[in-house]
Amino acid sequence: MGQRWTKGVRMFWDAWCRYRPWRPDHLRLLGRHILPSRNGVPQDDRVHLKAVLDWVRRAQDVRRGLPDQGGMSAGWSFEDGWLPSYPETSGYLVETLLVAAGVLNDTDLVCRAGEILDWELSLQQQDGAFPGHFGEAGSRPVIFNTGQIVHGLLAGYGHLERTDCLEAAVRACRWMVASQDGDGCWRRNVHNGVPHTYNTRAAWALARTGCVTGEKDLVRAAEKNLDWALGQQNSEGWFHANAFVPGRPPFTHTIAYAVRGLQESGLLLGRDRYVAAALRTSTVLVSLQKKDGSLAGAYDPQWRPRGRYVCLTGLAQIAIIWKRWVQTGLDHDGRFAQAFHRALGYLKRRHRLTGSGGPEDGAVAGSYPLWGAYSRFEFPNWAAKFFADVLLMKMADRAIPSDPQATQGGSPCPVFAS
Repeated sequence: MGQRWTKGVRMFWDAWCRYRPWRPDHLRLLGRHILPSRNGVPQDDRVHLKAVLDWVRRAQDVRRGLPDQGGMSAGWSFEDGWLPSYPETSGYLVETLLVAAGVLNDTDLVCRAGEILDWELSLQQQDGAFPGHFGEAGSRPVIFNTGQIVHGLLAGYGHLERTDCLEAAVRACRWMVASQDGDGCWRRNVHNGVPHTYNTRAAWALARTGCVTGEKDLVRAAEKNLDWALGQQNSEGWFHANAFVPGRPPFTHTIAYAVRGLQESGLLLGRDRYVAAALRTSTVLVSLQKKDGSLAGAYDPQWRPRGRYVCLTGLAQIAIIWKRWVQTGLDHDGRFAQAFHRALGYLKRRHRLTGSGGPEDGAVAGSYPLWGAYSRFEFPNWAAKFFADVLLMKMADRAIPSDPQATQGGSPCPVFAS
């Protein structure tokens, strides 16, 4: 008992020193976050969408005049303020900006997506990989990060007809294939040097690129990884090797990554085994959803909650997965539609519309409360991205990414139509 108390005190002191909650600007943010106010009352979907997109614009504008201009700041944190541009998440924000541009008739968002694409192309290495982390000198390429940039490049090709983006996507995918082990798993060029089941979302990027270009090797490599991932799913639908750090329960953020990769790849390739695996986990998550629309921030192999916080990022991602089942006609009893609307309501209640123009105005925190274990005391740009996607999917009934040539029900890949 004494050791646990000592450890708890040490962790509290470390967090106190690291995040400096006593600073006046931090105290104001905490006060707005904790105390009930009119800002916690959900507004019209369009109001929330415009607010979160205005925050995204600010996240890009704060990097202007700096070496990483064009990209999107990774977000704002108590520890460091506005962070450098983040290649991985800037990449898949492109698809969100382009769909939002059409829904809102906002050409500025198209221009901003083009700036991100230009910046991403300037970062690509000769072997096709993209740098990991913030792209700083010495940062090593990571399979997952490169895969998410590929999603953005495909949006650049599909929506803007930029062949340079497709060429870059193919080069990146070939690097990913060259890094893959024989069983389909990626053990090299991965975060923390360990395999991750959530790399299914990178496999999905391979499958999409292979379907666009007709390169069967890319589709085969995607299926090899997806089949490896199926072996990581237990009978209850929970995935092993799916946390950032071995031995820890995965956040709903990475659970959603794993499910989405299987879901979309299964729909795209016409593979029932991937669809069934994604449906299994999706159904369990509906049963775990609380009445207020939330989910726990992390879960163990028996689906027991780990942590008294909500990973807002993961909840938005899971809401997207539920909506995709509705869009593809696989929500036979309406459970996914109901779960989606409950999750959206919760997210809107946690979306701060202060009108201050400050770092929290229109942002989405990594966790609720703000000190939750996922992205602690941070407003990450990918949380904003996925919240915007949820709103867009409800308002326009569009899939995101939305390939112009695909249908809502998922267009089977012509490479392997049978």
